[in-house]
Amino acid sequence: MTTPRVWFITGASRGLGRAFAEAALATGDRVVAVARNVDPLASLIERYPQHLHLLALDVTDREAVFDGVEKAVSAFGHLDIVVNNAGGMLYGMVEEATEAQIRAHLDLNFFGAVWVAQAVLPHLRARGGGRLLQITSMGAGGGMATVGYYGAGKSALDSVSEALAMEVERFGVRVTIVQMGGYDTGLFTAGTTNTAPMPEYHDLRTEMEMSWGDAAGPPPQSAAPVLLELASLPDPPRRLILGSQSFDHVLEMDRARAQTYREWEHLSRQASG
Repeated sequence: MTTPRVWFITGASRGLGRAFAEAALATGDRVVAVARNVDPLASLIERYPQHLHLLALDVTDREAVFDGVEKAVSAFGHLDIVVNNAGGMLYGMVEEATEAQIRAHLDLNFFGAVWVAQAVLPHLRARGGGRLLQITSMGAGGGMATVGYYGAGKSALDSVSEALAMEVERFGVRVTIVQMGGYDTGLFTAGTTNTAPMPEYHDLRTEMEMSWGDAAGPPPQSAAPVLLELASLPDPPRRLILGSQSFDHVLEMDRARAQTYREWEHLSRQASG
């Protein structure tokens, strides 16, 4: 009989986080479901009272994160798989965003994930291994108008996670950067903070909104089986794109960037270094 694994999933009250939690519970694993508001998970704990532990936690509060991880370990004895999924959207032009909006956004999307990683690593290291799945974005490799700060936070997490993977692999802890595509998570509704629009950007904003289209994207449940398989791989990849269209889009962005480098190679090589 396989021993149930213990998951620690942030942003578990809705969207991808909830889909991941439900999928893990359905396999018989145990889950610590983390969210600022755990009330939406009431029906889920009724179905899995012995396998689900709800943890109300704001990941932007570093002290609370460390305390919350200790509570999670006490609940099930240890942690096996940590999914850094909590996040939100700051929608608007770079110039439009206030300092408070920018700092709050990065506190959640970047620093919150860092605090979780710092808090869980001593437990994973002491156990001799574990998995840390860092949920970033297919857009982490570059910026795009109206979602520049979202891309910035995910890019920062992407870069830190690359370094972290090198640092902890020798302890048996494997880090995978999971670059998510556009799933129907409610990110652009319930999870969005909007800037105050400036008239100077009206035309561009309209163009960008038209380019997003009306399609909400596939349900987050469709990504959950892939994440479960990823968490079970004996030798997981350092990064993985989730979504077929997203895969094609990321490769196209990489090809375009490489082409630009080649076009200006002559100028680059004029500089020493």
